[in-house]
Amino acid sequence: MPYDFQLVVDSSDPHTLADWWAETLDWQVEPQDEAFIKDTVSKGFASEDDTKLHNGKLVWRIGGAIVHPDGAGRSRVLFQQVPEPKTVKNRLHLDIRVGDADRDAARDGLVARGAAFVRAGRQGPFSWYVMTDPEGNEFCLT
Repeated sequence: MPYDFQLVVDSSDPHTLADWWAETLDWQVEPQDEAFIKDTVSKGFASEDDTKLHNGKLVWRIGGAIVHPDGAGRSRVLFQQVPEPKTVKNRLHLDIRVGDADRDAARDGLVARGAAFVRAGRQGPFSWYVMTDPEGNEFCLT
């Protein structure tokens, strides 16, 4: 039986990065259940320090996720808070397929929203742009 999986991205500000990636991929930020969070805190299973307000909503401080908009719930990227900054090249990255005709416009739009253009790459007939998100995580536009 095949397994489902989620991709987890270490982050210093997971909710802001989840917002950025949701907009980038045209996905949705996965909603968090404020009533469940409040109940968990009121019963002593978590503390208020484990929570925060993000965009006016109560969320778990440690992370946020994005999901594919089709609602199937199988594709998910979780952004989790870690104390250390990113210091080395990713060993895993996303390729965002925008197509040759839209690549320059996509790059420029992402740079305007906080991404950085690193370099252009090419191998045979294939070309791509290496980029980084606002926290320095590498990804490619293909």
